[in-house]
Amino acid sequence: MKVKGKDYRAIWMEGSSVFLIEQNLLPFDFKIYEAKNYLETCQAIKTMKVRGAGAVGEAAGFAMAQAFLEAPEDSFGEYIEKAKKEIEATRPTAQNLFYAAKRVFKTAKKSIEPRKAAVAEAQKIADEDVEISRRIGEYGNELIKDGFNIETHCNAGWLAFVDYGTALSPIYLAHKSGKKVFVYVDETRPRNQGARLTAWELKNEGIPYVILPDNAGAYLMFQGKIDIMIVGADRIARNGDVANKIGTFEKAIVAKELGVPFYVAAPTSTFDLNCNSGRDIPIEERSEDEVLYQTGLSEQGNLAKILVCLPHSKAINPLFDITPAKYINGIITEKGIIQPREDLIIGLLS
Repeated sequence: MKVKGKDYRAIWMEGSSVFLIEQNLLPFDFKIYEAKNYLETCQAIKTMKVRGAGAVGEAAGFAMAQAFLEAPEDSFGEYIEKAKKEIEATRPTAQNLFYAAKRVFKTAKKSIEPRKAAVAEAQKIADEDVEISRRIGEYGNELIKDGFNIETHCNAGWLAFVDYGTALSPIYLAHKSGKKVFVYVDETRPRNQGARLTAWELKNEGIPYVILPDNAGAYLMFQGKIDIMIVGADRIARNGDVANKIGTFEKAIVAKELGVPFYVAAPTSTFDLNCNSGRDIPIEERSEDEVLYQTGLSEQGNLAKILVCLPHSKAINPLFDITPAKYINGIITEKGIIQPREDLIIGLLS
């Protein structure tokens, strides 16, 4: 995608450094962060400088490649084993993280030139991500009619992957094909990835949108203003249950009650056959400060962090929830759109 007329990927690797768009600064400031070693890349994942299912996966793959490049000869195996564990501990819910780290690790371990193979495999995963996201957009575009009003939740655009994204990819392709679409962007508390990231992406692409308070979706669906809702996924169980940004489950319930088609867009790498159902998916909980404080632009034009809740209050901050398969009309993958059923999922992955 383009930013100020220049093509960017959300994350890439040059030499031994990983470069990524610093998402915590958006939409107020656009900066590129350089992670010079795998520990810095791990920290970027933990602090959500890079976020989103695919981008976190690519970061993990690149971090694994960095570890291979950094590993000393006299303790090579021990070093990369330790690095793999540290990388996989950064974010527990995102399946793509484990997929990419394991793939780079296994490929490089089998190679006679493991350092070179690790970098090549990490880059291959990133390149595949772009093509996979584009195909998801093509299949998803078939669901979108001219004049559709589409609701999203969180950010599953190109910032959340390498390019195109998942939930936003069908919207981008619909727009490019000449369809008139309008997007209702859930703000997505507490970190406001919708209001800050999805809105920023849509504005860059010239797609009309409006930011929607998280608790207003049911009202708009009841009014008949939403034609379809498309969200992303961080992990999908073998029975079709989906882990996605907190607040997704309640939107899916309302959508089903009011007859609004509810679709999940995700690559096949997001499926985890080791999780029989959503109850087996680990749910990350983050600091209560993300709920109690907000960061925004002051009148002086500086980023400022302010307390927005009653002082000395406590908060809980689960990052994801589980949407049971029965609330999902279909899952949009790079191989096509399927119903969230175990037999279809296993067939898709076989």
